[in-house]
Amino acid sequence: MTDTTLLVTSAVRGAAESSGDGSWLSSLADWTVSLMEVIGPVGAGAAIALENLFPPLPSEVVLPMAGLTASRGAFTLAEALIWTTVGSVVGAFVLYGIGAWLGAARLRRIAEWMPLMKGDDVDRTVAWFHKHGWAAVFFGRMIPIFRSLISIPAGVSRMPLWKFGLLTGAGSAVWNTIFVMAGFLLGENWHVIEQYADVFQYIVIAVVVALIAWFLFVRIRAAVRARRESQTGQV
Repeated sequence: MTDTTLLVTSAVRGAAESSGDGSWLSSLADWTVSLMEVIGPVGAGAAIALENLFPPLPSEVVLPMAGLTASRGAFTLAEALIWTTVGSVVGAFVLYGIGAWLGAARLRRIAEWMPLMKGDDVDRTVAWFHKHGWAAVFFGRMIPIFRSLISIPAGVSRMPLWKFGLLTGAGSAVWNTIFVMAGFLLGENWHVIEQYADVFQYIVIAVVVALIAWFLFVRIRAAVRARRESQTGQV
């Protein structure tokens, strides 16, 4: 390891130990910093591309480390910002491709096969995306979980590639800049912003769980009501 890598890894391990999440955070830190050491800022971009494909990988950890590494002189701040944004766009386009491959017709068949789902749900989602897709793609890049998932309906709806790429790049640039700059300016205290990001993520997860619970409640109630009406009609 280079001196810069050792300094960054030590800083991240110290933050992980102080937060009581040493093994998980340290492993991620070692892997990401090693990647940046081998291929420079491209490594940060690769890590963010993977974060888009696998949402459990927290960009709130990877991005500040890119800024912290840049502050140590391994590469420039501009390179960190550019390559992390490129990584976000690349990961998003992979998910866009999956959505385009699935298509609305195939998703309708899947929805009809799933309990409590209807093919019309897919149609309504596609119609909603055609109307609000630009805002969903742009602002979705700043919301945990959604920044990965939103690329799939974009592909299903066949949003123009140039438009999807532009909105994804712009939204990702805003989000990435906040966390890369935090790592660059806060240095070894980069983990302070992670605490606030965790709160935001928990709020998002709580909202998603609440929406899913409400959806299930409405669909189950409708199914029970339909069954009762069917039994009454038979009598």
